[in-house]
Amino acid sequence: MGLMSKILGEGGSTRRTEDYVELNADAHEATATEADVQVRIARIGEKQDVIEIKDAVYDGDVVVADITRHSTQDRTMEHISDELKQVANEVGGDIVQKDDDQLIITPAGVAISRERLGQ
Repeated sequence: MGLMSKILGEGGSTRRTEDYVELNADAHEATATEADVQVRIARIGEKQDVIEIKDAVYDGDVVVADITRHSTQDRTMEHISDELKQVANEVGGDIVQKDDDQLIITPAGVAISRERLGQ
């Protein structure tokens, strides 16, 4: 059985938890080179968390924000989404909600495809 068969699951192979490696981002050292754009990770727990996200997008960074603490029908979440949509529009960026748990906000020059890979 070849590598691609294992990856694609052909030939009756099954994937097990032991087949995957847990990556710990804290274990990797930051590189000394400066990047033009960074991908920032955020958690939106309260409305005030939006301030840092807005600043990051204005600075040209991509932000992936965890919104699991809010329901997508929550009025607070609607207000937060509207605020972040406005920021994306102001900078010429993009914003999407991935499932019910994440928002992805990008600066100018970075678009988010609405099509998933591999489908």
